Amino acid sequence: GLRLGATKAQVERRWGRAYGICTRCPRETWYFNYYAFQPAAIGVEFAAGRVVALYTLYSPPGWRTSSGLVLGGRIADVRARYPAVTRMACDGYFALVLRRGGSHTVFYGLGDRLWAFALQGRDQPVCR
Repeated sequence: GLRLGATKAQVERRWGRAYGICTRCPRETWYFNYYAFQPAAIGVEFAAGRVVALYTLYSPPGWRTSSGLVLGGRIADVRARYPAVTRMACDGYFALVLRRGGSHTVFYGLGDRLWAFALQGRDQPVCR
């Protein structure tokens, strides 16, 4: 329900004010967790007051993309659905990056499983 470029006020109207603020992140980042201090959630990064990245934290059970890819599912399903993804090695995991216009959709893999996903501006780091 949110897009890149949304304002902080738009994020709060959509998801409320029950979020934590990351104190160690290089950019202002809000975490919307199911339970306080538990990592199953979504992160929202801001630059100049606008959303520049949305990403899952860890692998919240039951979460899926609009195209039906399920967290915890097979990474091969990502490649089958999006053959144009580019693989990038990160520290201890990998990312499959789908470039579209001014944004990236990133599918994070661990072993043979889809671990997390993100929507972010092209200028944002893929490995987190």
